Amino acid sequence: MEEEIELLLDEAKQGNQATIDHLIASLEKIRAGKATPSMLDSVMVEAYGASSPISQVANVNTLDAKTITVQPWDKSNLDAISTGIINANLGLNPQNNGESIIINVPVLTEDRRRDLVKKAKSEGESAKVSIRNNRKEANDYLKKLKGEGLSEDRVKNLEDVVQGLTDSSIVKIDELIVKKEADIMTI
Repeated sequence: MEEEIELLLDEAKQGNQATIDHLIASLEKIRAGKATPSMLDSVMVEAYGASSPISQVANVNTLDAKTITVQPWDKSNLDAISTGIINANLGLNPQNNGESIIINVPVLTEDRRRDLVKKAKSEGESAKVSIRNNRKEANDYLKKLKGEGLSEDRVKNLEDVVQGLTDSSIVKIDELIVKKEADIMTI
């Protein structure tokens, strides 16, 4: 039974960490005024008869805080890459110079910044729900073990451990959201 308990706690930790990692990746996609290659991660390009992520058909870099460059590995894909960027609905205007694609990232308006903060907070709330679901699953399993003979005191102590994992994960999520909000609102 001790092995089951260790496994349960490991799964809870890993589940919480996976949720936090997912949140970090989601927050990176929310642009905060400066150009980053990850802004184009969601762009799909129709090339060679298939839809592929932009990272599989081109090299994406930043020249400066306001400019992204996309250097295709095959120049015949320039138009498909431009179309993919436009279709991704990111509010970006790609410019094809025949060799590469240059994207000037526009300055965010105050309203757009507030919308992005709302989106970041929404991502944070979704992550918190996932963490709480992990806690519920762990506690349900502990109740099952109680029915199989685990003492009430041991179950209560383990529920406290699970709650501690939950609390620390939620604090991390709150810290990530506060940091992202500050990043978005900085002009």
